[in-house]
Amino acid sequence: MALGRGSAMVALMLLLCLLLHSEMAHAATYTVGGANGWTFNTAGWPKGKRFRAGDTLVFNYSPGAHNVVVVDKAGYNACKTPKGAKVYNSGSDQIKLAKGQNYFICNFVGHCESGTKIAIIAV
Repeated sequence: MALGRGSAMVALMLLLCLLLHSEMAHAATYTVGGANGWTFNTAGWPKGKRFRAGDTLVFNYSPGAHNVVVVDKAGYNACKTPKGAKVYNSGSDQIKLAKGQNYFICNFVGHCESGTKIAIIAV
């Protein structure tokens, strides 16, 4: 009887490892804006794409010309940077998506209003 339980535990552990590996293998990397990168009129870029929690977004842009700010829905809609928001400015920022809503803007004057922002739902 003990041997049967031991075998079942080993099989269960193997199954859990396979499921974990399968989930990690599904993570994808997306370059925001495609070949144009993170720039004006990027707001429509996510359309038609399916994002998952753990996927990585790569924001390519010229440092000093743009930045990337992680915001909430209110910050996205108003193009405002909330207090304490994470600001990226390397020109090649990599950000992992959290499950649910993810919002990003450029907070340089007029950029967000010109479409340098994206809203993504990760499942």
